[in-house]
Amino acid sequence: MNNRLPPAWSKHIKPGPAPKVKGPIVKPLVSPQKASAQSRAQADDALLKQAYAFQQAKRLDEAQDLCLRVLERTPNHPLALYILGTIYLGYDDERALRYFARAVGEEPKNPYYHLSLGEAYVKVSEYAPAIKHMQYALELKPGLIEALCALGRTYTAFDKPDMALPLYEKALKINRDHPKVRAGLASALSGLGRMDEAAAYLREAIARRIGVPSAYNDLVQTRYFTEEPEELESILRELGNPKLGSEGAQQLHHAAGKVLNDLKRYDEAFDHFNKAKQASGQRFDIDLYRRWVDSMIETVTPDFLAARAGYGNPSDAPVFVVGMPRSGTTLTEQICASHPDVHGAGELSKLSRVANAIGLKTSSAGDLNQPITSITEDLSRTLAEEHLSYLRERAPAALRVVDKTPHNFELIGLIGLLFPNARIIHCRRDAIDNCVSCFVLNFSEAHSYNTDLNTLGLYYREYDRLMRHWNEVFPGLIFENRYETLVEDQEAQSRRLIDYLGLPWDDACLRFFDRDGSVNTPSRWQVRQPIYKSSVKRWKNYENEIQPLIQSLGDLAEI
Repeated sequence: MNNRLPPAWSKHIKPGPAPKVKGPIVKPLVSPQKASAQSRAQADDALLKQAYAFQQAKRLDEAQDLCLRVLERTPNHPLALYILGTIYLGYDDERALRYFARAVGEEPKNPYYHLSLGEAYVKVSEYAPAIKHMQYALELKPGLIEALCALGRTYTAFDKPDMALPLYEKALKINRDHPKVRAGLASALSGLGRMDEAAAYLREAIARRIGVPSAYNDLVQTRYFTEEPEELESILRELGNPKLGSEGAQQLHHAAGKVLNDLKRYDEAFDHFNKAKQASGQRFDIDLYRRWVDSMIETVTPDFLAARAGYGNPSDAPVFVVGMPRSGTTLTEQICASHPDVHGAGELSKLSRVANAIGLKTSSAGDLNQPITSITEDLSRTLAEEHLSYLRERAPAALRVVDKTPHNFELIGLIGLLFPNARIIHCRRDAIDNCVSCFVLNFSEAHSYNTDLNTLGLYYREYDRLMRHWNEVFPGLIFENRYETLVEDQEAQSRRLIDYLGLPWDDACLRFFDRDGSVNTPSRWQVRQPIYKSSVKRWKNYENEIQPLIQSLGDLAEI
């Protein structure tokens, strides 16, 4: 959730006591209509002030209700629209986008509204309009440090971290202690593989007490530890801070766990990973998800697809790399993107936006037949062309563009309707290794299945069940890229990958770790290294601690 104080507030609510006035006060004559308008404006301001207080307290329903009351009385009130946008950002990004766009329409010269609209576009991976609105915010207010940092983050996410660096350097000159400046600069440098420089900025942030938990969590990702670093003692000391919140505790426990895992102190490491999950407070409804998978399997059948032959666009440019997170999706993308005719676009949200728009959200376990059958032949072609334009924006000349969003494994049926000639690479890894690798990372709330070992194993079973279904309804279409096969014989498997893409072999694919460009996933340190085999059967280091996971995986656990 976006907790930024609505920046336009001062325009509506004057802070502090009114100045004392000497002498008698003469009340001006005010028409009844003007008095009524002033009274309504004051009432609106009071409601919005209370709405913001509710938002800060995470009483979102009450905050929303107050904003909607204001909009009933004063349609298109820009601040009410803006606050609604901040409420939904991160929860329903499409709705946040609409509210911010309406606020911009009402106050087109407000830099904060443009900034927030840009941030909403980033949430849905629409980088071109995001950059446009952030740049306009900086035209309206050149020293707006939040806009400098937001534009820097956007360039980093858009695979242009080199363009982010001067923005962060400018922001650093304006405010050396702003919490987003050093973290953003370190992220851009990490994306470029400049880990030592990134670490230096993070150490400065820690020394200046700026965003300490997140700085430590980012810092330990910049290297592999073979000896106990002095940072470990500092991290453990920070965990004893009585003022530490749950989010800070989560980050610090993950940081401590990562260092201890590197040092092969596995019992201690796993204790910290468990405490990090407990601090997150997240829960996942596995029964709801199971019903969603049931409905998808019942809806997208061979007969369903046969009746829709000829749908979509015949382009063979799109490539989708799917699978569980930590199954080798980033490594696979990097190998493919090292080929001169392939562009690695990272994790894109375009497909999931289409899915959500037509009602395929995994948070709903209703009948999926109606949403999917709503895709007519004409609509399938329109959606496919929009998607192709989105890909061309990133790489106009590439023969193949790779979207490596792992959870697109849920939407292979939709891919088949839009792009019957798309390549789909399914990354599969030893089930226990895959789940343990997920568990030890600090994933976002979107991966809340990852906060409990039993739930994580049950979720993996649903993923496996759905992938088996896709292989049945799309026989021969999906290339299975087994992680263990790739690390055992890199060249042979890489050649199979490139051949599946329909491209001639290029030796650059063997040196993916030398590839220019940014990497913005948790694997960004690993994919800067040559392939290593130490992650195979890594779960045995935690065998005693992960019995709930092994039991819930059942016959998928290869012990």
